[in-house]
Amino acid sequence: MEYCYFPDVVQVVPFEDYTVDVYFDDGKIVRYDVTPFLEEGIFRKLKDLQVFINACTILNGTLAWDIAGNRNEQECIDIDPETLHALPDASERTS
Repeated sequence: MEYCYFPDVVQVVPFEDYTVDVYFDDGKIVRYDVTPFLEEGIFRKLKDLQVFINACTILNGTLAWDIAGNRNEQECIDIDPETLHALPDASERTS
């Protein structure tokens, strides 16, 4: 039987440069940069730095922004955890 791993985000730490450190249950850490998307569709809501930082959370096991503030996954911005997990490991970064 082949083991199929599905990544699960366990912690997120947003920064003022519109990046987020994303921690996974397997120990991997990646840095997700939202900057390239801030002018696109729903991501425009994240241009407000306070929204970007304060709404950043984990919903359904992945990085999300709870825009409405009611933990409703239908009203949030979320990033596919497999997309995040495919990013380069950032665990050795110092900043």
